[in-house]
Amino acid sequence: MAVVLLVEDDPSIRFSLNRSLARLGHVVRAVGTAAAALRSVAGPGPEIVVLDLGLPDLDGREVLRMIRGVSAVPVIVATARDDETEIVGSLDSGADDYLVKPFSAEQLSARIGAVLRRSGGPAAAGPVTVGELRIDLRTREVRVAGAPVELTAKEFDLLAYLAERAGTVVSKPELLSAVWHRPYGGADKTVDVHLSWLRRKLGESARAPRYLQTMRGTGIKLVAPDLPGEPCA
Repeated sequence: MAVVLLVEDDPSIRFSLNRSLARLGHVVRAVGTAAAALRSVAGPGPEIVVLDLGLPDLDGREVLRMIRGVSAVPVIVATARDDETEIVGSLDSGADDYLVKPFSAEQLSARIGAVLRRSGGPAAAGPVTVGELRIDLRTREVRVAGAPVELTAKEFDLLAYLAERAGTVVSKPELLSAVWHRPYGGADKTVDVHLSWLRRKLGESARAPRYLQTMRGTGIKLVAPDLPGEPCA
């Protein structure tokens, strides 16, 4: 598992996540302030940081920018702030992932593994499998029911980002920020166009989706075709 720096100001949440992540096999150092977090990153560093934004001594977005000034350590923002501006701003400021409270320790642990696989950290391992869809993050190969699927580099990045969050709805602004590394524009059709190309190569369409489910008013979710889903747009 991973050496995790957990930055959380709420003592009860900090204690609960510390205990649960340790039970799942992680080595956790838990702190409650920005100052303690920056000292920990500057010293013998963690392999990943889980960062709350509502810290008592400094806003978490500023902490994120300061971490990025001295370290490339992966950072997952884990906060109650669910505003789209905060999500996009945090990803643009250098966060590798964004998780909105409440969430389970198991979900956080899965996100830790996904981020470390992308960064080539200690959790980098085998392929991600969703139903008959197999995405090898190391070799960048995709197969459906054993048959190879030829994707462009950006199509692969988009599919890999969704696969590492399989079962979770991901907004289009988050995809544009995380995959294309730029803020979302209201008239920007980049995500829609690439999703259309990706669907075609996976043997589906927006009218007859299988893996890529469009969730009305929220975003995209990658699921195994035999899993029950929410009503789609």
